[in-house]
Amino acid sequence: MIDPVALAQALIRCPSVTPADAGALDVLQTTLEALGFTCHRLPFSEAGTADVDNLYARLGTGRPHFCFAGHTDVVPVGRLEGWSVDPFGADILNGRLYGRGAADMKGAIAAFVAAVDRCLASGPPAGSISLLITGDEEGPSINGTAKMLAWLAERGEAIDACIVGEPTNPTVLGEMAKVGRRGSLNGVLTVRGLQGHVAYPDRADNPVPKLVRLLARLDQLRLDEGMERFQSSNLEITTIDVGNPATNVIPAEARAGFNIRFNPLHTGASLEALLRRELDQTGIAYDLAITVSGEAFLTRAGPLQDLLAAACRTVLGREPEWSTTGGTSDARFITKACPVIEFGLVGATMHKVDEQVEVADIPRLTAVYADVLRRFFQADPS
Repeated sequence: MIDPVALAQALIRCPSVTPADAGALDVLQTTLEALGFTCHRLPFSEAGTADVDNLYARLGTGRPHFCFAGHTDVVPVGRLEGWSVDPFGADILNGRLYGRGAADMKGAIAAFVAAVDRCLASGPPAGSISLLITGDEEGPSINGTAKMLAWLAERGEAIDACIVGEPTNPTVLGEMAKVGRRGSLNGVLTVRGLQGHVAYPDRADNPVPKLVRLLARLDQLRLDEGMERFQSSNLEITTIDVGNPATNVIPAEARAGFNIRFNPLHTGASLEALLRRELDQTGIAYDLAITVSGEAFLTRAGPLQDLLAAACRTVLGREPEWSTTGGTSDARFITKACPVIEFGLVGATMHKVDEQVEVADIPRLTAVYADVLRRFFQADPS
C-alpha cells in the first residue's frame, strides 16, 4: 500500500513555487501510472503569462466519474530566516510534517492517491476515477484548471462529482468543508488631469482630489446584507498610486485599485454596472478597468455532500460545517462542470513560515477519501 506520508514528503521536496514544477508532477505521474492510471501532461501557454505544466490522470473509461482536483504549485517561502526547518526538507518533528505545501496542498494529494490505492485492493471501480492537478493555482490561474476543463470538454469527458483538496479545516480535521465561495472582482480606477506647478493651480488640473471623491463614493457603498451560507459582499480599497516624487508638482494622473468579494446576489457584470452608475453620478471623468477572477457559486445539498458527511462521521466522528468563507479556489471553475466540494487538511499554517500538518491527519484524510470513493461507487451519483 502507498504510504501517504512518504508520498507527501516526496512532493514537498520538489520546490514547485508557481510556475515551476520542479519534478512534482513527475513524482505524481510515476505513482499513478503504477496504479494503472493513464496520464496526460497538459502544458498550457498564453501571451503575457508563464508556461505551466499540468497533469490529468484517469483510471477507467465509464461512468460514474469521480474527480479529485488539486495543485502541486506552492507560494514562495518568504524569508528563510523565519523558518525553523528547510522549507522543502519535509522534516517530521514532534509528530508534525513541515514544509511548503504540507497543508496547501501536497498532503491532501498524497492522501487521495493512497485512498485510491486502498480502494483498488478490492477491485477496479464501477466507473472512473481521475485526478486534475494543476501547477497554476497559486498564480494567475490562467494556464491551469480552466484550460484543463476545456480540454476535457473537447474530448467529451464528463465529471459527475469532484472534491478539491484545499485545506478547509481551521483547527481540527473534519470540522469544515467548503460548498461555495464568494466571487472576486478587481478594479483599477484612473483619473487624469493636467500637470503643473503647485504655486499655479489655475494652470493645472489636479486629479488627486477627484480620485479621492470617487473613492469616497465607492467606500460608502453597502452592497448587500449577506444571504444564506454567505457573508455580505465587501469592497476594499487596496492601493492609491500617484507616483509623484516631487513636492512642488501637481501630478498628471492618479490611480487606485480595489477588490470586491461578492456573494451570489451579484455577478461580475452586475457589479460593474453598479460601480459605473455610482461613479457617473459624481460628474468626474474617470477610466475604470474591471477583471473578474471568479464568480460566486454554491453547491447545493445533494449526494456529494451526503457522501462526505457520512465519511467524516464514520472515520472522524465529526459532522463538517458547510462553509463558503475564505478566498477563491479552482472550485470556481469546476462548479461549471459538476457538483464540487472542497475538503482537505487543517489550514492554520498555509502560506505561513513553518507550514505544517499533524502527521496522523494524513492517513486520517486518506481514510475519509477512501470512504467517499467506496460510497460513491456504491450509490447513484445523480
